Amino acid sequence: MTDWTPFTERARAWFESLRDQICAAFEAIEREAGSDARFTYTPWQRHEEGNPDPGGGVQGLMKGKVFEKVGVNVSTVRGSFAREFAASINGASPEQPGFAATGISLVAHMANPHVPAVHMNTRFLTTTKAWFGGGADLNPPIPYEEDTQEFHAAMRAACARHNPTYYERYSKWAEDYFYIPHRQVHRGVGGIFYDHLECDDEAAFERHFLFTQDVGKAFLDVFPRLVRKRMNSPFTPEDEARQLEYRGRYAEFNLVYDRGTIFGLKTGGNIDAILMSLPPRATWS
Repeated sequence: MTDWTPFTERARAWFESLRDQICAAFEAIEREAGSDARFTYTPWQRHEEGNPDPGGGVQGLMKGKVFEKVGVNVSTVRGSFAREFAASINGASPEQPGFAATGISLVAHMANPHVPAVHMNTRFLTTTKAWFGGGADLNPPIPYEEDTQEFHAAMRAACARHNPTYYERYSKWAEDYFYIPHRQVHRGVGGIFYDHLECDDEAAFERHFLFTQDVGKAFLDVFPRLVRKRMNSPFTPEDEARQLEYRGRYAEFNLVYDRGTIFGLKTGGNIDAILMSLPPRATWS
């Protein structure tokens, strides 16, 4: 079992702060639309035999007029990976399966098909190594090139403040990662995805922590703008049918390929929080 560290606690505090800012921003959009929808927060506790302090988290969920379903979850957990799973995790092994992890995970499914769905996740993990990972990606059922460019510009700017190679590398990683092989289509229009930004010392932690914070701030800046731009757009039954079919593809990716879903299920996380990424409605033809 890996102990909590001051780094874990600092990352947790930021993820909780970011959650509060995002939830406030989304509730403000609901109020603008004439809705009184608010987030409900459900705490949960992880359980692991022989572990007196396994941690847990809080699931935040809102269903409103603009956000048909949005979840913003923060969890901070520790324990030991199952032997067969430990070998697949950076810095862990069947002989050293201990871990600690904290992170924020967000998925928003929108009521209006012209408003893009979105995913954002950032996390800090500790095994025998410690590292940050995460990213954000846009998932529009009806893509608009100007929205795609605006979202990517926000992620590019966040990357550029830290390393001139980050955006090219991490946008390509997102393009490769958010792909559904059995459908031979991408899940959305991309964004950035990064992992294993290792923190070998305090200086590395500070550097990668600042980058991870900027990814969260960039998301908080750009996505509400995109929502407001499209949330009052008229749509047809055909538009909604396209949205529901797209959501089916989204669900397929998350259930079959998504690392976060697999990690949560393999480490005894809260099932409702893990599967909050699934859309409230979807179709398969």
